[in-house]
Amino acid sequence: MSAKIRITDLGRPDLTDVQRLAHEYGESLALDMSSQGILAEASLRTGLDDFGALDFVDRLSLWLDEVGQDPDRLCIANLSLRNSCVRYASNRLLTHDLLRRHPEIHDIKIERPIIILGLPRTGTTHLLNLLSADQSMRSMPLWESYEPIPMPGDGAGPDGRDPRYVRCAKEWEQMQVVTPHVALMHPMDPEHVHEEIELMLPNFASYNLEWVARCPQWRDHYLSTDQQPHYDYMHTMLKVLTFLRPRKRWILKSPQHFEQIVPLMNTFPDATIVMTHRDPVAVVQSAATMITYAARMAYRTIDPGWYIDYWTDRIDRLLTAAVSDVDKIPPEQRIDVHFNDFMANDADMVKQVCDFSSHVLSKKAEEQINKRVVERSRDGQDSVVYDVRADFDRTPEQIRERFMPYLEKFNVPIEVK
Repeated sequence: MSAKIRITDLGRPDLTDVQRLAHEYGESLALDMSSQGILAEASLRTGLDDFGALDFVDRLSLWLDEVGQDPDRLCIANLSLRNSCVRYASNRLLTHDLLRRHPEIHDIKIERPIIILGLPRTGTTHLLNLLSADQSMRSMPLWESYEPIPMPGDGAGPDGRDPRYVRCAKEWEQMQVVTPHVALMHPMDPEHVHEEIELMLPNFASYNLEWVARCPQWRDHYLSTDQQPHYDYMHTMLKVLTFLRPRKRWILKSPQHFEQIVPLMNTFPDATIVMTHRDPVAVVQSAATMITYAARMAYRTIDPGWYIDYWTDRIDRLLTAAVSDVDKIPPEQRIDVHFNDFMANDADMVKQVCDFSSHVLSKKAEEQINKRVVERSRDGQDSVVYDVRADFDRTPEQIRERFMPYLEKFNVPIEVK
């Protein structure tokens, strides 16, 4: 029997025993949050020391200075940030080494990708996972996005599983225990297809940091800086993954692309762009709820009002950029998908996207997609209730007024009243 879950302690968390123990463990640690320490550990882990161009170090230092040195941030959260940074730096070392040994990777073409642009909570992840069920398409599961290149000495275990998969599965299991409601709101099991901006993280770029930390200084730096070099880096990483596990056509997605249409189209000029649309109030209230809930494992004090206002503004910036730049996508390369239409018949929408992108679905692919529809159904599962009034003391009208140009531009119906 499924349950509707109301999170009533967003601002004053009632910690579980596991969460309390995690807090206490973090406070017992003495962490080296310097960029030098992180790079040294990555070199020790991989046995490599050539990071390539070192401009990324300044960006890494920006992360660590703003987030790692925040006195309100919990040590357990800084440990998580540090571990992630070591992983990103390790991936950078492994990538640079592979490219040195196989320069032919640079000649690989990423042709005619299907790229989903849409806000979080608008069906982008579901659409991506359904399309990627077609095994003729190339996509990137979560475990591969975390570690695109095997570590030296890695090999399949006795059960035949890739050690990268095993490590990712362990993280997923831990998240389900520590923050179970996040797992409900945003499933991240190892086989879930993930966003390609993960491939920018070895370059210490993208808006990804905003989802896990309070970092308005980093946001301002990111928004004021040309992102083309980081899209170029991601493009190279896609070539690396194609070299390691070839397929003909990539299926990609990220909300970030909404505000980076120019570098996106510069990088993938022949892409089919699938834009998903939904009432932004539904997006803001669910995103803010998830991030505010997760903050109990990152910060000592939590102000739900800060999160709702930050993410209302953040979504507004994404949508304003999309309205401004959407015409830079050739009309014959863009298809719009409205959330309610997609949810009403997801399998049919997948076929429409494939037809629009001239991707022919084989009988086997249709069977794979129909199977995935059943596997990914949320019917009968617990779900979190979102209520912007009760949880954040805001009205849908207050939030929505900023988004009228977007609603009108893309003819998006109002969902939250």
